[in-house]
Amino acid sequence: MPVASPETYLASLNPAQREAVLHTEGPLLVIAGAGSGKTRVLTHRVAHLISALGVKPNEILAITFTNKAAGEMRERLTSMLGPVARAIWILTFHAACGRILRAEAERLGYRSNFTIYDSADQVRLVKQCLEELDKDPKRFVPRGIHAQISNAKNLLLTPALYAERVASFYDQTVAEVYTLYQKRLHASNAVDFDDMLMLTVEALERFPEARARWQKAFRYVLVDEYQDTNHAQYRFLQILGEHHHNVCAVGDPDQSIYAFRGADIRNILEFERDFPETRTIALEQNYRSTNAILESANAVIAHNSERKEKRLWSELGDGDPVRVVEVEDENAEARYVASQIAALVEEGYSGSEVAIFYRMNAQSRQIEQTLRLSQIDYQVIGGPRFYERAEVKDAIAYLQVLDNPTDAISLLRIANRPRRAIGDTTVSRLVSYAEAHGISLHEALGHPEEAGLAKPAVKSVTGLKNLLDSLRSA
Repeated sequence: MPVASPETYLASLNPAQREAVLHTEGPLLVIAGAGSGKTRVLTHRVAHLISALGVKPNEILAITFTNKAAGEMRERLTSMLGPVARAIWILTFHAACGRILRAEAERLGYRSNFTIYDSADQVRLVKQCLEELDKDPKRFVPRGIHAQISNAKNLLLTPALYAERVASFYDQTVAEVYTLYQKRLHASNAVDFDDMLMLTVEALERFPEARARWQKAFRYVLVDEYQDTNHAQYRFLQILGEHHHNVCAVGDPDQSIYAFRGADIRNILEFERDFPETRTIALEQNYRSTNAILESANAVIAHNSERKEKRLWSELGDGDPVRVVEVEDENAEARYVASQIAALVEEGYSGSEVAIFYRMNAQSRQIEQTLRLSQIDYQVIGGPRFYERAEVKDAIAYLQVLDNPTDAISLLRIANRPRRAIGDTTVSRLVSYAEAHGISLHEALGHPEEAGLAKPAVKSVTGLKNLLDSLRSA
């Protein structure tokens, strides 16, 4: 039973929010300005579908852009609905596609226990491909090549399609690397982040049974931050919505900032064209800022050439006016910031009440230096994420090799971690032996003498193989 009745949770919504929650049949586009309660609309809409309309929780797919947003949505729905919220598909694009892809992997020639390579693994594989193709990594920078491959996948361009579209020598080289990169991924039963979307779309497009299964599975599809979707994400949602047509997209063209990652603002601007009979609702009441801030923001964003008209307003009063301060350079800027903070502290404010935002990490250097000279304590929010720490990635690599022995990239990562005297020459000979005999790198560990390794290396490689075998049988 739901914790709150429909009468209770609907009463907490403003008229536009309530309209968005109650419009349950057919496509819906919610243009949600900053601080307008879009998360509230999404959660209340899902709660309404389940508690008032009797929709089964596992028939609802709610897509968010971050794991944090997914966690927050699930937490809110659990407080509203209780344990039934666990059955709702509240996931990021990659997580949702990962689930579907594991169910359909064999159709595409993968095993369901495929490994997912992270960014570092992907760049490492690109480097290997460049070496194998005898390409100069100084001329063809691995990260740049990887970015091109990622962009191609976001556009659903396979290596063959990409090769057909390019003409320059550089792009033709990217096509060569892309082709080998995919071959090596497949041989390792591995995919990268972009594959999770591209391969899922491929499975849904190529196999009618798979398409029908997942279209019927989700009666209602909701997606947050729709303005930041790329072509692959757009196509995924389009396919899922073809059967029931109950696609609810929430977003704001004015907040589209990820074009450099492949986000296409046309996805939200042309939603009504792509989904006929769309109902469009604008959320304009802001619950976060004063009118002085909103009027400044409205004046700036009005210059955008591609947008859907809306004007944010607030019941929080006018507030203090927004100040724009021009300074000569970054040094003067840092000194000004430090002086303002010092003045606020002198007035009795706590340093924890002050925040400094900057667009690029490089901009923090001068500000940090000036704050230290001014003896102002500060804390930089951010840093390496948990799963990006070397020791965590090492542990995950061990687990991936145990689960998927053909995962060459993970095996290469742990070959000498901790140090066991397995150097580049040893690795190179093992890789060459594996390729020459058509076996996996893991299998090559069992043939160190045949691979031409020196006695110390034979001992180290044998020790690694024995370790992996013992862990696998534990």
